Amino acid sequence: MLYRFREAQAAELGLGTRGDRRPKMASACKSLRECERWRGEILREISRKVSKIQDSGLTDYEVRDINDEINKLLREKRHWENQIIALVPGTKGYKYFGRAKDLPGVRELFQSRKKEEEEETQALAYYKKFMHQGPAYFGDLDESQAGDGLLDYERESEEAEWREAHLHIREMLHLPADEPIPDVPRGARPLSDPPHVDASSGTNNAKRKASSDADTGITNAAPEPPLDNAKRSKTDSAPSDATPTPSQHSMQANAEMAALYIPFLSPKDLLPPKLPTRDEMEGVLLRLQKQALVNEYFGEA
Repeated sequence: MLYRFREAQAAELGLGTRGDRRPKMASACKSLRECERWRGEILREISRKVSKIQDSGLTDYEVRDINDEINKLLREKRHWENQIIALVPGTKGYKYFGRAKDLPGVRELFQSRKKEEEEETQALAYYKKFMHQGPAYFGDLDESQAGDGLLDYERESEEAEWREAHLHIREMLHLPADEPIPDVPRGARPLSDPPHVDASSGTNNAKRKASSDADTGITNAAPEPPLDNAKRSKTDSAPSDATPTPSQHSMQANAEMAALYIPFLSPKDLLPPKLPTRDEMEGVLLRLQKQALVNEYFGEA
């Protein structure tokens, strides 16, 4: 009851909801009924403010503000009246009263206008069905309402797309089609198998560990004297190990295996890019600095 009372009170005061506010432009309203409604609302606001401005307890600033609002409402009322005149059937500014609306030719004007309003009302009613919809309309509650059926359907669709893509790749790479198709990788399952470590790599690691322990013992027994800067730079620039590491062996083996399935690529093309060493990077930076100094003092060649 209180909600209905507040709603009726807001309607009397001309205060509507956010979606039911008066348009700022009178020309945007194409319905004669709506134009008359907004004009009546403006008249009620003018009457209410004219009554309020008679209060002797208002200050001069409040009186000026209310007077400005009344003038603004009067201008807005004139705009709505012009829009009503433009929407009324007949010549511009000419109105029909009483039995004049039943004159031959005038009745057809009103009927055509009424038909247009009915079509606009039907179109608005059609589009109102899609307005202010809840989450169920957009499918946000499908998973909670359908249970596991939707998840099963999505899983089957995902597996079908996986099989189709796998067969397409086989056809493009000219691979045998009789091999079984692998399962779809899920989140809980690892995407790839752990790298295979052969016995030779384990033996090399053991030898390397033993040699490092021996070097540590020799260092603790007899520490070498510190080298000068020239010798240290030469020692740092020398390569530590010229033999390929086990990781390089495994990368080479993986590249050779992948090249068997991709005939238009060589194992060298499938290897990861070779990164520059520290000495190479320092050499490049040194050349750039030298070039910058030469350009600064002698100008560009």
